[in-house]
Amino acid sequence: MSQTWKRSAHAILFVLIGFIPALALSQTPADLAGAWEGAIKLPGTELSIAIDFKQADEAWRGEIDIPQQGAKDLPLANITREGAKVSFELTNTPGNPSFKGTLAADGQSLSGDFTQAGQTFPFSLKRKSAAAASQESAERARALQKIRVFADSVRKVWKVPGLGLAIVKNGEVIMSEGFGHRNVKEQLPVTSNTLFAIGSSSKAFTAMCVGILADEGKVEWDKPLRNYLPTFKLHDDFASARMTPRDLVTHRSGLPRHDMLWYGSSFTRKEMFERLQYLEPSKDFRTDYQYQNLMFMTAGYLVEQINGGTWEDFVRSRIFKPLGMTSSNFSVLESQKAADFALPYQEKKEVVTQIPFRDITAIGPAGSINSNLADMSKWVLLNLNKGKAGETQVLSEAGLVQMHTPYMAIAQPLKYTELSHNNYGLGWFIRSYRGHAQVSHGGNIDGFSALVSLFPQDNFGTVLLTNLNGNPLPGIVNNYVSEVLLNLEPVDWHARVKADIDKAKEEGKKKEADEQATRKPDTKPSHALADYAGEFEHAGYGVLKISSDGKVLKGRFNAFTIAMEHWHYDVFRGTLLEDEEEKMLLSFLTNEKGDLDRVSVPLEPAVQPIIFTRKASAQMFDPKFLAQFIGEYELSGQSVTVALRGEKTLTLTVPGQPTYELEPYKDTEFNLKSLTGYSVKFTMEKGKATAVVFHQPNGVFTAVRKK
Repeated sequence: MSQTWKRSAHAILFVLIGFIPALALSQTPADLAGAWEGAIKLPGTELSIAIDFKQADEAWRGEIDIPQQGAKDLPLANITREGAKVSFELTNTPGNPSFKGTLAADGQSLSGDFTQAGQTFPFSLKRKSAAAASQESAERARALQKIRVFADSVRKVWKVPGLGLAIVKNGEVIMSEGFGHRNVKEQLPVTSNTLFAIGSSSKAFTAMCVGILADEGKVEWDKPLRNYLPTFKLHDDFASARMTPRDLVTHRSGLPRHDMLWYGSSFTRKEMFERLQYLEPSKDFRTDYQYQNLMFMTAGYLVEQINGGTWEDFVRSRIFKPLGMTSSNFSVLESQKAADFALPYQEKKEVVTQIPFRDITAIGPAGSINSNLADMSKWVLLNLNKGKAGETQVLSEAGLVQMHTPYMAIAQPLKYTELSHNNYGLGWFIRSYRGHAQVSHGGNIDGFSALVSLFPQDNFGTVLLTNLNGNPLPGIVNNYVSEVLLNLEPVDWHARVKADIDKAKEEGKKKEADEQATRKPDTKPSHALADYAGEFEHAGYGVLKISSDGKVLKGRFNAFTIAMEHWHYDVFRGTLLEDEEEKMLLSFLTNEKGDLDRVSVPLEPAVQPIIFTRKASAQMFDPKFLAQFIGEYELSGQSVTVALRGEKTLTLTVPGQPTYELEPYKDTEFNLKSLTGYSVKFTMEKGKATAVVFHQPNGVFTAVRKK
């Protein structure tokens, strides 16, 4: 709402939060429905007003404009009619402003009293002529045509195969159209029913799930998470103890993205939850905004544990069903079974090509929903209607207010005067766009980019769905649509964004040149290539596999294959075959024995490189293999006992000392768990262990097997 509206000397009406559905009228809707113009007569002046009444599903709705104060499309509530008597009001407004009047017999005028804060003034309205209404309809048609032309022309410039655009305004869908193709090869068009991945726009659905549980008293936003998930554990003990459901969905956990834990992995939701404790934070808890998909996954896991069933089931029954979102789903595998779905594309070196779908079900609460314009328009309507769909209160009005309220500031400098500082609410970004409050969230996943935007105080919202990886079109088109609907002079966001991207590309080239400059020429690896091969593991990220064909090394991590070229010394440069622009340096590390026992990989730039430790061969966990070492050995007159605990763990006992667990290292060598620098190696003769050799900081000692 404009400052003029807030500060006007005649500011009788105040900022509204929303409107309550109107009561049904028993009279013929045509008697009241339509556009009205008039004024409130104040002492010495008149305050012009324009009101539009509509009836849908036997309930009345209305909006009021106050041109002198810059107020437009403010919702009315409690609209009633008894005979010729008509009343309506503005709720959640200081002074309880209300109108009570009489409809003329010919239905062409409405007059009566306006009351607020105990003061009453006369008002009068006249029905707008059909010609005037027709002019407004023509103006809307012209505005929508401008949007169509702009959206499709810019789509072509950015080489986006297909775009879906829906606009919701004043409680109705005024536009829901497709541009371009969902399938380029077969030239299949985008329609309002075409399914796209909405990516991280899914996060608001997950936050709403927690809000619904809060409405029901099953969870409290600010109660420690361990009250609901006792096994929740992060690397930081303080964050583990104090983390709340609100923290999960506001990106303030202290963790950076750590996306390579889940991206392309086969971990289940539960396995990812259990691996959180091994991820290094980069900031203190609640001090900085850091986008974090795994925390939203945890919020979905929370919903599952509290309610029973899956997160998907909860979203389907508590959000999709009451809204009538019948086409939406949670997996690209399911989308491909539909009659109307978009294929994913990417642009590389000015060429657009189709890419494979990527199923991200496990991380689902952070971004796996697939939907279309028809369904997502209903989601926008819910968020603009105080959490209510028809007669169903999906989320309480107070709960929705929390969703759209900032909780975490995003520390970024202001770049454009049209944009305020950004903040994060519960699953939504919140800022001011050219003086108008905006609530929005984008989404990017392989081959798709989306955006959902709300202007709650201006009572409109948009949905933009595209099928090109990481493209800026949704934001550019959304800004233009917003400017048209707000009657603002358009800003050339297309040129601005292109300049930003061009600058980023140049910086990328410089980074590549700088990296090349650090390379040490004429060096070679310290070991034979075969010695670099093996499986390396990190407790959080899982297993990195390195193989060798004698000439080159190749890596495999999650679903990705890594081509490896020697860089210098024991460092190799890895290139993802699935995306050749993604490169990283893998540094092999040696221990005091001269063995290559670790690999350092910068998978998360905000923390130190992730260290993967070499895994022992599977044979060293085989009970039959371990059984050959069991027995009594003599060391300087003392009896040393090697035994098997369970099926896969060897133990060693020396008199007067605690029993040590032996960790498989390689071949017949084991490390003493929790004792750095201590190991034992069994000497084999004819397939039998004849001695065990102790390697420790103060020397080497041999114990011989007893006869």
